[in-house]
Amino acid sequence: MRRAGGLVLALLLAACAPVAPLPDAPLPGGPGVALEARPVTQGPADWRPAKDGFTWAGGLELTSQATSRLHGLSDLEVRPDGRLVAVSDEGDLLTARLVLDRAGRLAGVADAELRPLLALDGRPIEGKQWGDSEGLALLPSGDMLVSFELRHRIWLYPAAGGAPREVASPQAALPANGGLEALSADPERGADAYVTASENDGETWTCRLTAPCIAGPRIDKPPEFGVVAVRTLPGGRTAWLLRAFNPLIGNRIELRIVDRGGAVVGRRLIQRPATVDNFEGLAATPRRDGSVRFYLVSDDNFQPIQRTLLVALDWRPPTTPRP
Repeated sequence: MRRAGGLVLALLLAACAPVAPLPDAPLPGGPGVALEARPVTQGPADWRPAKDGFTWAGGLELTSQATSRLHGLSDLEVRPDGRLVAVSDEGDLLTARLVLDRAGRLAGVADAELRPLLALDGRPIEGKQWGDSEGLALLPSGDMLVSFELRHRIWLYPAAGGAPREVASPQAALPANGGLEALSADPERGADAYVTASENDGETWTCRLTAPCIAGPRIDKPPEFGVVAVRTLPGGRTAWLLRAFNPLIGNRIELRIVDRGGAVVGRRLIQRPATVDNFEGLAATPRRDGSVRFYLVSDDNFQPIQRTLLVALDWRPPTTPRP
């Protein structure tokens, strides 16, 4: 969740904010929900040759007239079959199928379903204190990990369905609105391994389902940036998503890719006048040619002046030859 900078903007947002629905409110007609996807462009950056290995691969603004709950998307994963899974900071789970055009660019979404995440007792999570889901990771087994703020914890949702269970999370003092937003499976370390980080100070941890978390290196970042998402990549690389907000210049988003030793091998800064909003979710799908397709989703904070954006960027590592 973004912490708005500037008292004037915070008051404006509060005045404009609609009343958020309860996470356990029933969905009309079941979990299926119609989404509208309006294409967006990268903005002025479309006209500049990419020099950092990144290429714009399509973007959408997502809305829905069928539900008031399509808001606050905090993290996402994209399965190999093109199925999107996302969580919201009001305790909802969104699934949908990505639609690509003939050139392989993001063109739409279909077959969307929206349902509440379950609590340990198998019932829908109730209230913001327990439902502030921020990080999402899919393990090789198909099990899903979700990290939560406010009540800091990580829950495992079985691939077969049913109630979750709590798993290892860092034993660290975290501020209420600055917890474990970044969460990723780490299959090169093990089928049950995952990595997480604290938003504010950039501390990282490597965890396993049945073992305590071990502290890792601190992310080198400017103090105004928070760590909001992470994805491990083949070959020991890791992609981090960093976010800063200033009421005068808006959101600044950095997608940073580091190698096993921590050296930066790819970086893209997204800021005005390019298309940008409160991006805090990141998915990565490695491709056969050595490139990586990244998907970024923005959390609109349930505010009418923000947007739910889903955009795609392709990244080609510097050592990967072009076809």
